[in-house]
Amino acid sequence: MNTVTAVPQKYLIDVFKWQKMAEAGLFSPKDRVELINGEILEMPPIGFNHSGHLNRITNLFAAVVVAKKAILSIQNPLQLGDLSEPEPDFMLLRPDADFYTTRHPQAEDVLLLVEVADTSLNYDREQKARLYALYGITEYWLVNLNNESLEVYRKASNDGYEQKTTLHYGDTINLVALPEISINTADILSK
Repeated sequence: MNTVTAVPQKYLIDVFKWQKMAEAGLFSPKDRVELINGEILEMPPIGFNHSGHLNRITNLFAAVVVAKKAILSIQNPLQLGDLSEPEPDFMLLRPDADFYTTRHPQAEDVLLLVEVADTSLNYDREQKARLYALYGITEYWLVNLNNESLEVYRKASNDGYEQKTTLHYGDTINLVALPEISINTADILSK
């Protein structure tokens, strides 16, 4: 007699179901959850150091918005395929006449994506970087609060980012999508 063993399988949520769950009020505004590869993940709370650095980044890029070269997006959804809708800490998005009121931005809309990390550092460096690269996010910055550095990921491929550069206090960098913009890491990192 042959016995077939059934193995429990994960039930993955797609973006459509995820959005319907949010519309139905299954998550409160205080819930820090993201949909990553079909799984609902609870994110760690945002501490004061994290939010302070995010404020620095936002202020730093305010001039880009004034020049109408990009739209700032802070901790808002980014739709990546049918199974992922992360909420990156910061994004510079391509200008859009309706400011993305009719849809969430997608990978091709992102000029720069930034995550600020202390407790989530390994997750942001590994899983999120792999996800962002897979969808072709051109430039991903990881503000590493643990050693006060800026990890810059470029040249996205299906295997991850092919180029990683670690910058420290006082280094400068130009954006890929907006090369006329030069950023001094001292304006982001605290000393």
